[in-house]
Amino acid sequence: MDVLVFKTSVKNELQASQLQPKLDKLIQQGECWNFDLEDCDRILRFEANQIRAEKILKTLHQSGFECEELL
Repeated sequence: MDVLVFKTSVKNELQASQLQPKLDKLIQQGECWNFDLEDCDRILRFEANQIRAEKILKTLHQSGFECEELL
């Protein structure tokens, strides 16, 4: 399983919940994602097989949020 980590501009639980349906569409059953909004970089972490960072970046950007993959 791959782990991808992103720095985001998501500021609160309301914004995260608005993204939930879009982010859920990117993963399969048994895979997961979560936000750590207490971290200064407002981390978004995906644990998934065969997921592409570009899809996650595009989804957040199209929703009006900044997103940068942390390598």
